[in-house]
Amino acid sequence: MALRVGVIGGGQLARMMIAPAVELGLDLRVLAEGEGMSAQLAATAVGDYHDLETVRAFVADVDVVTFDHEHVPQDILRALVADGVAVHPGPDALQFAQDKLVMRARLADLGVPQPDWAAVASEQELQSFLDAHDGQGVVKTPRGGYDGKGVRVVRAASDARDWFAAVPAGEALLVEELVPFVRELAQQVARRPSGEIAAYPVVETVQRDGVCAEVIAPAPAAAERLVEVAESIGIRIAEGLGVTGMLAVELFETDDERILVNELAMRPHNSGHWSQDGAVTGQFEQHLRAVADLPLGSTAPRAPWSVMVNILGGPAEGGLGERFASAMVAHPEAKIHTYGKDPRPGRKVGHVNVSSSDLDDAVYVARAAAAHFA
Repeated sequence: MALRVGVIGGGQLARMMIAPAVELGLDLRVLAEGEGMSAQLAATAVGDYHDLETVRAFVADVDVVTFDHEHVPQDILRALVADGVAVHPGPDALQFAQDKLVMRARLADLGVPQPDWAAVASEQELQSFLDAHDGQGVVKTPRGGYDGKGVRVVRAASDARDWFAAVPAGEALLVEELVPFVRELAQQVARRPSGEIAAYPVVETVQRDGVCAEVIAPAPAAAERLVEVAESIGIRIAEGLGVTGMLAVELFETDDERILVNELAMRPHNSGHWSQDGAVTGQFEQHLRAVADLPLGSTAPRAPWSVMVNILGGPAEGGLGERFASAMVAHPEAKIHTYGKDPRPGRKVGHVNVSSSDLDDAVYVARAAAAHFA
């Protein structure tokens, strides 16, 4: 019998696990939040992942559980572990991707370089931090933020007054120094339960309006020392937090060539979509290998350069499907991936990958192919 892998969450990340699961001979099953989600092809159940009995019913006939996102509550995760379910990544690791304050404290224990930060429970505490950091900072909600949501640059404590009003009693917000970075990077590693680790090349990510727009692999003009440090940080975090599956470490590179950890994701990540077509083993196949405790695949690039450009929003009229033919004819070297989502402004509905021996050519083709879907 094929190993049965259950994925909680029916978004595009689960969708993109379907093809590699078939190729690996795995039986992929998905608990989707609703009908018609991106991963509906593999959705064997529809239900609320906040409900323990719904989740228990889903995992009853799978061998290992993994995730499309980090939002499954800790009490449900720990109940599954207590039931004897193999959960990867487990709750002890996922807590650091679910709560940014918990993450910051643990990374400090590990000696990982990161921005100055503090937990602040009042405007007075926030103002004290701002006063010590040139009057500016970045306030984040510890839980639930993504793609720029739950993040706010502030220059006075009153800028976060509404967030303080919404914070439950006894809880705090996270404030970080406003890092003067020159670019953003991402380091991905995979780790299986038996301990084997594989690292991907560090990549450059380009954000627009808080959303990842482009990724270049490997990061251009990256000094050998930077590459080594980024990989060592990724491995230290994966081992120190006990991550199983894919881990993405988002990084800032500063003007004095330091790198600081920004955020973590314990699943396949937008910064790794390039690897679907640009690496020997794509991140979705690698994640399945890791959570199933199968030998990890090579992370070597297939070409000197790979570029990923997100398709954001999509056409105002008609579906994305109508745009495929023109994009394919104009750019046959581009690999187009769509998520089965209805277009709306700013929404990630797909991406384009292009690999080439010439970086400028890869950037041009990827952008031009993605533009067909605008």
